[in-house]
Amino acid sequence: MLSRIGGILRSERSLLKRGISASLGIMSNTSNGTMNQFYEEIATPEGVYKYYVQGEWKESASGKTVGIGNPTTQATDFNVQACSQSEVDEVFHLAKAAQKLWAKTPLWKRAEMLKTAAALMRANPAPMADALIKEIAKPAKDSMTEVVRSADLIDYTAEEGVRVLGEGKLLASDSFPGQERTKLCMESKVPLGVVLCIPPFNYPVNLAVSKIAPALMAGNSVVLKPPTQGSVAAIHMVHCFHKAGFPAGLINLTTGRGSEIGDYLTMHPLCNCISFTGGDTGIEISKKAGMVPLQMELGGKDACIVCEDGDIDLAVKNIIKGGFSYSGQRCTAVKIVLVEESVADEVVEKVVAGVKGLTVGKPEDDCFITPVVSKSSADFIESLVVDAKSKGGKLHAEYRREGNLIWPLVIDGVTKDMKLAWEEPFGPVLPIMRVKSVEEAIEHCNANVFGLQGCVFTRDVNKAVYISDAMETGTVQVNSAPARGPDHFPFQGFRNSGIGSQGIKNSLEMMTKVKSTVINLPKPSYTMG
Repeated sequence: MLSRIGGILRSERSLLKRGISASLGIMSNTSNGTMNQFYEEIATPEGVYKYYVQGEWKESASGKTVGIGNPTTQATDFNVQACSQSEVDEVFHLAKAAQKLWAKTPLWKRAEMLKTAAALMRANPAPMADALIKEIAKPAKDSMTEVVRSADLIDYTAEEGVRVLGEGKLLASDSFPGQERTKLCMESKVPLGVVLCIPPFNYPVNLAVSKIAPALMAGNSVVLKPPTQGSVAAIHMVHCFHKAGFPAGLINLTTGRGSEIGDYLTMHPLCNCISFTGGDTGIEISKKAGMVPLQMELGGKDACIVCEDGDIDLAVKNIIKGGFSYSGQRCTAVKIVLVEESVADEVVEKVVAGVKGLTVGKPEDDCFITPVVSKSSADFIESLVVDAKSKGGKLHAEYRREGNLIWPLVIDGVTKDMKLAWEEPFGPVLPIMRVKSVEEAIEHCNANVFGLQGCVFTRDVNKAVYISDAMETGTVQVNSAPARGPDHFPFQGFRNSGIGSQGIKNSLEMMTKVKSTVINLPKPSYTMG
């Protein structure tokens, strides 16, 4: 069966490469990435994007919409439906009914449908990428990369799901002391039910499919609540699942104001699992969710430890990329550099020189530094800079801001009394703290409320293992910047950084539960060779 699925995928890719995607029922994009025939169902004639329920794109009965501002121009570029609580109710009830039927769909068939959705995403990426540029100011190249990476994630999930979910376990009673072989326990994995998926603004497509694909492969139905900034890109992505032919009611998307439907979604009695990526909101969700399995990633203060024996040029390259890629708006961005004093001057000098070469401007121009997502984010970043400067931090360039666009800034001499030493700026500002020893660096790292990722630069493998063991973070990268991925790697955080673990296999297992069937034999029976 796996060979059959692989053959289908290879055939699809071959067709696409030869430019005859119409054989798959796929419409090609217009060159400028505007609305095309493939996506025409997702918006009203006035250009307001719809929500998705029971296999249909609909307008909310509330008659209300939510505007989505462009971080670059600060103009409202898009409008989406403001769903009501009664519409959320409908979505959950339909999702619950659809899940019961989907759970009876063979694994190979689920995998086939996921691969079809992935192929459709690859064939129709431009409008999705264009939405990422306009909604969240993601550079053009990175926007297209997110779409392609997301399709790859779906394919891998389909393949991994067939293997992982197809395996069961048989236990015999005589393995326990004092027992005869009179009981045979068959352990299997069964779906949880309805999975609520809430991705963040910075990866509204990739971190949506990282939840949706394993949920569907595991036999669950899905309710997706995309972030406001990123809703339109997510709507385009869901339409690819719609066109792939998934059953009505199985995949649903609601948009609206968090203040009106946020708690209603997360506390809904028909919600059986919540997969959330974001910030402090996740802590509030965890307090209210009750007896619902949670998968949460809530940010980090990812520390980069540079040892005196490390490859300085390698460290500098990764610090710049890790700290400033997508303007620092990543959970796995380098959020603080902890450098041993003996090499601090060299590290700072080279980082500052490298940062001066970063391009700053519009995402359409594929600049390295683009506007942060909102005025409130920019204001918060600025407050951290002001605090650090007032307490003696050394700014290696004049602080510069135009609207939501903040020029990259390195701040040396950061001390523990500064907010930047502890808080997550989520912007293009890099604090550097000089430490007397590796132990001091580890102590500072572990004192933070976050524990998502960290990294260490050293040529000594024994020291690398020692530091990794001592750092209380979900992942430690050795001689590379923090990163989420490849997408099949485990991804988790300690303390306030999250609950549970992500990564394709971990998500598949998290979105199922164990069910046992015990066969009771009238007398002991032992297998013979």
